Amino acid sequence: MPNPDQSKGSHPKGDLAIRVLAMPADTNPSGDIFGGWVMSQMDIAGGVTAESLSGGRVATVAVDGFTFHLPINVGDVVCFYADVVDVGTTSISIHLEAWVSRISTISERFKVTEGTFVYVALDKQGNKRKVQ
Repeated sequence: MPNPDQSKGSHPKGDLAIRVLAMPADTNPSGDIFGGWVMSQMDIAGGVTAESLSGGRVATVAVDGFTFHLPINVGDVVCFYADVVDVGTTSISIHLEAWVSRISTISERFKVTEGTFVYVALDKQGNKRKVQ
């Protein structure tokens, strides 16, 4: 059961980066959406944002403070929001949040996961480059 305090007065931080539907193929043996799938989707959302900001290719170099607040269910619409925390010479830190709308409570959103991802800008040879 979602924690009502999780959504009351709370709004996602940042901009919507991607939105996906949680499917049965994405579950763990307990029937919840697999945490690795969530992390992967968050990395995609952060990567899309970092590539846009950096002007080209990026790679994930760190994940910090990853927290799972609530499980994601099959059929949930999962929205991933990206909030740029810092832009350095060659790296970008982005705080990502995953929020869901459940079929049973479609008008309510709940924050389910969050973490900060760090990306480094790369040139065509895979070497660090300055963020443009």
